[in-house]
Amino acid sequence: MPVLPVTDRQDFLSRPRPQLARGPIAIIFVEDHIAVSETVAHHMARGFRHILLMSELTIDLPEELAARVTQLRHDSRRPDAHVGGVNAVIAAVPAGTWLYYCFNAEFLFHPFGESRSVGEMLTFHTEERRDAMLTYVVDLYAGDLGRFPDAVDLEQPMFDRTGYYALGRKGADGRPCDRQLDFHGGLRWRYEELLPPDRRRIDRIALFRAAPGLRVTADHRFNIEEYNTYSCPWHHNLTASIASFRVAKALARNPGSRDRLGRMTWRNSQPFRWSSQQLMDLGLMEPGQWF
Repeated sequence: MPVLPVTDRQDFLSRPRPQLARGPIAIIFVEDHIAVSETVAHHMARGFRHILLMSELTIDLPEELAARVTQLRHDSRRPDAHVGGVNAVIAAVPAGTWLYYCFNAEFLFHPFGESRSVGEMLTFHTEERRDAMLTYVVDLYAGDLGRFPDAVDLEQPMFDRTGYYALGRKGADGRPCDRQLDFHGGLRWRYEELLPPDRRRIDRIALFRAAPGLRVTADHRFNIEEYNTYSCPWHHNLTASIASFRVAKALARNPGSRDRLGRMTWRNSQPFRWSSQQLMDLGLMEPGQWF
């Protein structure tokens, strides 16, 4: 497989590029070598026009994938690495471009994703006058840590079918935020004592339209408050999910947590079928008015 050339991020984003002229564009932060090809292939199949890989690692991809991928030099392993990378792309693309970001070993699912592309979904979402979409990060993990010590099992992953909840979000003034909630569940809830408080939420505004002055923050929210809302005022809107091994990997690798895990499975673990319908059936995605 060919090794991707690594391009200077600032140089690439400083001038108009055909790859950036039209969305939706996916930004994938590569923190390690786990499931990189699978992550890229999954998002190409969802219908993203181009994929930007943010990483300093040496990455090889099959030729059929590499043609629609650009690797930009970026230290994706430092804390809050998404902030500088996402904000740089926001500033470089035309206003109104739909963008998406995630990390390797994370997989976007949207309602009816087996038959409709992410572009079709975002066209409908735009017609509903929405500029961002809430996504829930659903933790995946291996059922047998003895066989999969990094907690990543792509063939038979598990996830939690219950245990998700939302709490009201308050602004800096102490008042409730309009149409904003903090969502919790999955491994972040079950192992919350092993995670810092600012890493326990599972909500992420991962799909959004670029706008002048828009910036993402370290806690996966935006400086424009309407982007952080889960729906418009008059009815429910679409939401999506990101099936993610990221927390499982961190818990399994971190010396402070790996010896305290035991088994990640519990009575409410369920096999993940890589299906958008499964996530909708469990209330982990909302089709809104899109049928």
